[in-house]
Amino acid sequence: MKSNRSLQLQKKSRYSNLKRELDLDIFNASWIEVDTKVKKNESEKKCIDLFSGAGGLALGLRNAGFHIYASVEIDKDASATMERNFPESKHFCNPIEEIPNTEIEGFGEIDLLAGGPPCVGFSVAGYRNPKDQRNLYYREYLRFLEILKPPFFLMENVPGILTISNGQVKELMFKEFERLGYKTSVRIMEAAEFEVPQFRSRAIFIGNRLNLNNPYPRPILNKENYLAIEDIIDDLKNHPRDPSINHEWTNHSKNFENRISAVEPGDSLYSNFKDAYKRQYLGVPSMTIKENHGGTHIHPTLNRVISVREMARLQTFPDNFFFEGTMKRGMWQVGNAVPVKLSEHLGLAIKSLL
Repeated sequence: MKSNRSLQLQKKSRYSNLKRELDLDIFNASWIEVDTKVKKNESEKKCIDLFSGAGGLALGLRNAGFHIYASVEIDKDASATMERNFPESKHFCNPIEEIPNTEIEGFGEIDLLAGGPPCVGFSVAGYRNPKDQRNLYYREYLRFLEILKPPFFLMENVPGILTISNGQVKELMFKEFERLGYKTSVRIMEAAEFEVPQFRSRAIFIGNRLNLNNPYPRPILNKENYLAIEDIIDDLKNHPRDPSINHEWTNHSKNFENRISAVEPGDSLYSNFKDAYKRQYLGVPSMTIKENHGGTHIHPTLNRVISVREMARLQTFPDNFFFEGTMKRGMWQVGNAVPVKLSEHLGLAIKSLL
């Protein structure tokens, strides 16, 4: 009988076919892979992070040698997290559309514009009608890009953005980037291949004004040496609740714990909401981390959900990175973050051509 590890590794990503199609698309061929295993000692580059959330993308880019000059994030708890962990940066906690062009112009020259505009509401109609609010955030990203004109931009999103309206939204996005003078490409990156103990696929758009092929990091790991969940969080297994390090989790009644105890790896406590209260496997990277309104994934060996700090470990945040707000707000911030290690390798790849 095959082990849980073998069964989990054999599962095909829902985006495998789309990833292959993108990489073979001759109209999306303006990219190269670079080796990011060795961090080069180069001068610091200037970056702005839009829709920063709690800072997973920003922290990875800072680790790669970028100075995070400013962040924009409307959520008060996430912006407070940014202020705490990036005291050297400017932080804007207000609607991005309220930031005037004159303020943006005052940022001066930057090397990289980064961010992940929320994709809720993306539509073809929204592109064709400038007054349509459904694509407001993406249009704001374009506004910053048009004003700042950095050599490179990095935009991350869920892979599903590539298939909206049968790919028409993706094509319209490429036309907008081209209009602003950017040679653009998009690839689906699997976080587990970049030292992240988690299966998490992201659509990564990179564009440049230098007429270069866009740099993407070459995979570091493969199925034979992915990081396993227990190697990352096992030392917290018997650690008591500790709000000072965000090691908190949802309270469970004894009856609820008994119900959780019957959940097998890969199964959920509920049949109609299978993403919540799903038990993690041992021996493999975790399933995609999600907040699920406090119903995060069940610990692989304990009868409780994983804590905010355990979630953060699986997103490759260091233990000294503190998340502001309540426990559930911490879960929300971590669940929506870009894995730090994936961000770092993306930053190193881009920095190699700056």
